[in-house]
Amino acid sequence: MESENQTCNDTRSSEFLLLGLSEEPELQPFLFGLFLSMYLVTILGNLLIILAVNSDSHLHTPMYFFLANLSFVDICVTSTTVPKMLANIQIQRKVITYESCITQIYFFILFVVLDNFLLTVMAYDRFVAICHPLCYTVIMNPKFCGLLVMVSWIVSVLNSLLQTLMVLQLSFCTGMEIPHFFCELSQMIQLACSDTFLNDMVTCFTTVLLGGAPLAGVLYSYSKIVSSICGISSAQGKYKAFSTCASHLSVVSLFYCTSLGVYLSSAASQSSHSSATASVMYTVVTPMLNPFIYSLRNRDIKEALNVFFRGKFYLKCSS
Repeated sequence: MESENQTCNDTRSSEFLLLGLSEEPELQPFLFGLFLSMYLVTILGNLLIILAVNSDSHLHTPMYFFLANLSFVDICVTSTTVPKMLANIQIQRKVITYESCITQIYFFILFVVLDNFLLTVMAYDRFVAICHPLCYTVIMNPKFCGLLVMVSWIVSVLNSLLQTLMVLQLSFCTGMEIPHFFCELSQMIQLACSDTFLNDMVTCFTTVLLGGAPLAGVLYSYSKIVSSICGISSAQGKYKAFSTCASHLSVVSLFYCTSLGVYLSSAASQSSHSSATASVMYTVVTPMLNPFIYSLRNRDIKEALNVFFRGKFYLKCSS
C-alpha cells in the first residue's frame, strides 16, 4: 500500500501513453499521411486568410479583423495536438511526459475557448451590421474591436490557467494509458488516483458558463438577424443581408454541431476510442474547413488573394 501511494504521488516524473486513434500497425501509415495532409491544409488555408486580410486595405474592417484572429486561433488549436500525434506515429513511441501533457491541456483549453468567444464576437458584429447598419461604424470602432478580442484572450487564459492548476493538484499513477490522441482534460481527470470531485465541479461550471453563455449570445444575435432580414421587403435586399453572414453561420454551425457530436458520442458510448475519433471533427476538421468556407463564399477574400499573388508575380518577373 505504501509503495502504491509513492507511485501515485510521483506525478511530476510520470509518463503517460497516448493510445491514439488506432493501435493497429497497418493503419499507422494511413493515419500519418491523412493527418499530415489535413494539418498542412489547415496551416496553409488559415495563413492565406491572414495574409489576405493584412495585405488588402479594403479588408481592414471589423469582420475581417475578427476573421484573421479566428484563423490564427485555428492554427494554434491544430498545432497543439496534431504534431505530437504525428511524431508518435513516426517514431512509433506513444509516450508523453507529465509536463508535456499539462502544457498540452493548458494550450488546448485556451485556444478552444478563445475560438468559441471569437465566433460569438463575430456573431455580434453581424448583428450590429444588419440590425443597426447606420450605427455600425460608431459601435464597431477599432478600439472596441480590439477590446473585444483582448477580453476574449484574458478570459480564455484565466480559465485555462484555472483548469490546469486544478489538474496539478491531482495524483496520477505511473504508466497510465490515455485512450486519446492528445491529453484531453476529462480523460486526465478520469485517470487520476486522487479525489476529483472539485475538478469535476469546476469543469462542469466553466463548461456551462463559458460554453452556454457564448452559445446564447450567438443564438440571440441570429434570432435578431433573422427577424431583421424577414422585415426587408425586397428579395434582393434579403439575399444581400443574408450573404454577409452566411459564411459565419456555416462556421458556427460546424463548430457547435461537431462539439455537440463529441459530447453525445462520449455520453452514449462507453468506448473512449469512439470519443477520440469524434473529437477529430472539432480539433482538426473544423479548423481545416473554415478557410474554405470563408474563401469559397467570399469574393473579397478571393480578390485580395488574387491581387496579392499577381503583385508578387509581377515583381518577380520585373526583377
